[in-house]
Amino acid sequence: MPSPTEITVQQLMRLIGTPDCPVLIDICIDEDFALDPRFVPGALRHPFKDIESLVPSFNGKKVIIICQKGLKLSQGAAAVLRCHGVEAESLEGGNFAWRDAGAPLVPANKIPERDAAGSSLWVTRHRPKIDRIACPWLIRRFVDPKAKFLFVSPGEVMNVSEKFNATPFDVEDVFWSHRGEGGELCTFDTMVEEFCLEIPALKHLAKIVRAADTDRLEDVPEA
Repeated sequence: MPSPTEITVQQLMRLIGTPDCPVLIDICIDEDFALDPRFVPGALRHPFKDIESLVPSFNGKKVIIICQKGLKLSQGAAAVLRCHGVEAESLEGGNFAWRDAGAPLVPANKIPERDAAGSSLWVTRHRPKIDRIACPWLIRRFVDPKAKFLFVSPGEVMNVSEKFNATPFDVEDVFWSHRGEGGELCTFDTMVEEFCLEIPALKHLAKIVRAADTDRLEDVPEA
């Protein structure tokens, strides 16, 4: 049974990706993180010794602290935050328990480099429609809650990418784009696969996005 200041893996799994999901902070030390450089979906990495610096940014938000095993680091950091009036809990069993439960983990090397404010920066064509709406939603809910998105003229996407160090998506000849024969798999499909978000609901949503974006409405009625 978890303590009153812990949340179980099952409880957190029900919150991941929802508007009610708490702020997730991964405080694993570098040596532990290097052994398995993956994140609970939506978690942000921060040094445990500097946890108090985050207090102003929480502003009434609920926070979950995650370390490797859910012991001294996460419980201590959560307790420090509670001293500052933050509603903070630790994840019971930490990243090990999350992994052992078969819950999805996002590979750190697939997340673009973050800026000084801790945000990844993405760029795509302006006037977004289905795929270019779904992808930012996926990133914000499951990968990087602080991600920023630039929408520019189609001919300037790659130039903006170069000048502003932004990751291009849903344009031709880039990593984060359509795949498969004739581009039948959408950028949303690519992100679900590359971010290892093997969640049944997301896989079904990918079918809806794909059918709507490629005008194959007969494939999925919801499209």
